[in-house]
Amino acid sequence: MAEYPRCRLTTWSELEGWVERIAKEIRRRDRVPDTFVALTRGGWVPARLLADRLGVKRLLALRAQHWGLTATPTGAAELADRLTTPIDGATVLLVDDITDTGDSLRLAARHIEELRPKSLESAACLHIGHSTFRPTYIGEEIPRDAWVWVVFPWNYWEDLRALSGKALAEGGDAAGVRKILGERCGLDVPEADVARALAEAARSG
Repeated sequence: MAEYPRCRLTTWSELEGWVERIAKEIRRRDRVPDTFVALTRGGWVPARLLADRLGVKRLLALRAQHWGLTATPTGAAELADRLTTPIDGATVLLVDDITDTGDSLRLAARHIEELRPKSLESAACLHIGHSTFRPTYIGEEIPRDAWVWVVFPWNYWEDLRALSGKALAEGGDAAGVRKILGERCGLDVPEADVARALAEAARSG
């Protein structure tokens, strides 16, 4: 019998709350940066929303790959793309959606520091208590003993395709897969979404 992660399906409303909490704390500390660096793909949407709230127009991106449902072959965090835009002397806020192991943010922070910014802080919507890297700003902290696989709105279909495909052999069809995801992952999704995810997974091979 396959093993499945316990999942938490998050909402756009929750995202708004995390971003608002982080933005308020940044303003309270009088630490509004002049440059945002989003750790993509997960950090792109939160960084854009934060930049909008704080009135910052300079938004750059670093791309990281990590373990999980879309793991790298080695399972280790790695930077796939690096910054090519000068940030020396800039006040930088590095943003990601979640710190789980903390490896991705640590790698990104190290890379940014090599480019000699004036200052560097970091933010994450969610922070898992066992992470070895703690961001400067956190939207919500999840205790280490309450770990879940977080399904964000911007990777809903990607994660659903991966989980549904994993459960198909045992579930047999969309209804059976939906039941498995509900019972073992705690993931309550419409059967129509499961059917669509299975069809898309089959088309992509």
